[in-house]
Amino acid sequence: MLEPSLLHQALEFRRARDWEQFHTPQNLAIAISVEAGELLEQFQWQLLPDNPISEARFDSIAQEIADVAILLSYLANDLGVNIGEAVKKKLALNEVRYPVDRVKGSAKKHSDY
Repeated sequence: MLEPSLLHQALEFRRARDWEQFHTPQNLAIAISVEAGELLEQFQWQLLPDNPISEARFDSIAQEIADVAILLSYLANDLGVNIGEAVKKKLALNEVRYPVDRVKGSAKKHSDY
């Protein structure tokens, strides 16, 4: 998720504040969900693309994305999950689940085919 030097910076930020004690996998998963909700809130009642994103809203969206990325990086680090490898495996699985010739232009879930 974060490049190694940025992950190190985020982990050091957490370590300096002694927040690891609060960052159980469960608490991090909850926090990710809360922050994702705050990201979603940025789009509530908006009729995009008819209502373009203002610069102020863009900055708020970017901050919420950063919160999700930081917390997800903490969780992956603490559990020993290599996000890059996990994404590669998931993409390979999705290639099987969603072959282009069968799903192109469709929003159906793989189990609905």
